[in-house]
Amino acid sequence: MKTKAIYHARDDEVYRHPIIDADEWQTRQILGKNPQKYRFLHGYFENTKVKFSICAPEIDVFAFRFYQHISPFPGPDEELAALPKTGEDDFIAFAISHGAAYVECNMGSDAIFSSAEDSSIFYRSNAAVAEFARDKLQELYGEHRIYGYCFGGSGGGYKTMSCIENTSAFDGALPFVIGSPVSLPNCLTTAAHGARLLRHCWDKIIDSLEPGGCGDPYQALNAEEADALREITGMGFPPRCCLFFGSDDDGALPVLTPTVHHLDPDYFTDYWKSPGYLGAVENGSAQRDRICIKTKVKNIYVNDADSQPVSVDTRNGTDDAWQKMMSSGGEASVEVDVLPEGDDLFLRGVDIHILSGDARGKKIRLKEIREERLIPGSSFGADDMGSVIASLQPGDELLLDNSDYIAIASYHRHQVTEDRSFPCFEQYRDENGTPVYPQRSSVISFGFTAGGCGSVQDGQIQGKVIIMNSLMDGDFPWQADWYKRLIERVHGDKAKDMVRLYYNDNAPHGDAAETGYEDRIVSYLGMLRQGLLDLAAWVEQGTEPAKESQYDLIDSQVVLRDGAADRGGLQPIVKLMAAETDCVRIRAGEKVDFSIVVELPDGAGTLERVEWNPYGLGFSDGETPCGLTRSFVYKKPGTYFASVRIQSNRQPGDAYTRLRNLARARIIVEE
Repeated sequence: MKTKAIYHARDDEVYRHPIIDADEWQTRQILGKNPQKYRFLHGYFENTKVKFSICAPEIDVFAFRFYQHISPFPGPDEELAALPKTGEDDFIAFAISHGAAYVECNMGSDAIFSSAEDSSIFYRSNAAVAEFARDKLQELYGEHRIYGYCFGGSGGGYKTMSCIENTSAFDGALPFVIGSPVSLPNCLTTAAHGARLLRHCWDKIIDSLEPGGCGDPYQALNAEEADALREITGMGFPPRCCLFFGSDDDGALPVLTPTVHHLDPDYFTDYWKSPGYLGAVENGSAQRDRICIKTKVKNIYVNDADSQPVSVDTRNGTDDAWQKMMSSGGEASVEVDVLPEGDDLFLRGVDIHILSGDARGKKIRLKEIREERLIPGSSFGADDMGSVIASLQPGDELLLDNSDYIAIASYHRHQVTEDRSFPCFEQYRDENGTPVYPQRSSVISFGFTAGGCGSVQDGQIQGKVIIMNSLMDGDFPWQADWYKRLIERVHGDKAKDMVRLYYNDNAPHGDAAETGYEDRIVSYLGMLRQGLLDLAAWVEQGTEPAKESQYDLIDSQVVLRDGAADRGGLQPIVKLMAAETDCVRIRAGEKVDFSIVVELPDGAGTLERVEWNPYGLGFSDGETPCGLTRSFVYKKPGTYFASVRIQSNRQPGDAYTRLRNLARARIIVEE
């Protein structure tokens, strides 16, 4: 292992003068329990833009540790973003109710998106805040060893890895739903590629993978669709995540695309003209889906009652932090004289370029076309989308163009790294290891990584690490395996005492209690928080964490082992059977007898709740698991997906450590 300089915040003159500008006792509602007092401190480092907050419990419950959350994107109010959270989403309530202080900082950014020349500020500022938190907690509660743990997901996972690799400030770290140095923009471009080419068949793919499905997602696909599915799953995109193609959410791709333009501007021309690029294929799918037409404004409709942004933007989660960089047009719309025509228009990723008038040079993103009107969506790069739209005048010329979106959607084909530890790129090499597609002059993903967190992962962790990823995460679950293997390569036999990896099935990328797909996906918040508690016990008491997840990595797909004993992990396992199978065909009015089989690995605690959703209309209020069978009558013909959701708990009754999973069954009701 190469030695490197580790950053010690206490030696940095920049962070020698912290200023406290708020110190008061507040009350927090603890879910399912009485409110609890905590001490709220807020401040900043003198002559810097680094701000921080510390939320500490009362002395009689303080366990002399803190959990420091690291947001995916820096922003002006990151140190305050957790304050308005409530219920199961409330990390402050979790921390103080478990004897820990909660810490955050804004990473030195006074803007929604930091463009710091020295991106090491991300780990330096977090380390400085961590060391100050230690000192302040000792000052408040007496001399005692204060343990500190950082955690963050997605972009915050990058920063968490950077903190534990490059600083001495943390005793442990829990990065979750993490990427690798080849994630950006490749995860997002891969999903965009699939969203375009599989837009007519994603529901068939999902149906094939549901209970009672054929099990072959390639069945009924044409050759182009099959190739696209094979390509994106070979990159690591989970086939079950095709479910998300039903929406128009491209994640942070609109935010990253301008950087690709800056770093590699010729790509967007080469894509449409040069051999070896999908856009240059004569009459190929890219050319068929391309929209590039000029039109003129006829009328502008602006809703003056659009709500104003709140003073503190609380979006700092793995799925919504990047949205702070987007500007919305509210309910505005633009009537134009010419619209795209065709029976199969690909309207995703259409940019509205303003070619004349007061807003000339501006660009906004199209959401949809409704009744001869362009409905703008959220756009990146507009300071005030409402004012841009309001400045339009009848006669202003517009260009509707999705060329860049289609082009960037296969950028990953031309970014094959020489590092063969990323097997997802092997599909783009011939038998001699030579890339089959033309390659750009540089692989830009490593620069994205360094710019977003201050370093590229090297595995040289300075404390214990628990990694946690989800299997319904479109950002490639295999990347957690890559990081664990990197740590093992660096530390050899010592790694077994330094790192654990847990995968959560049926769990998404987003770190919220509500997933948006409640009958298909479960929140991983309970597993995450149990992981934080286990990390502290591992560091402070030497208590071994639960057996890490056991899985196979097959063609860039993570496949968990069957059975609780073999699988390990923290998550309970459940199977739902309808009349002793996962798919049953009945007559209308007949009763179906359901049963569930639950397996609990050692880390899952005890079963504490079962919720039924027999008709796909929502889960019941739940019940204690006194019985694992139920019967339901299906009166109307149709296809139903019944689901059951379970939760186990290592601390029964603790609302913040609910370990969830679910299962589904298909019920076909005939006349």
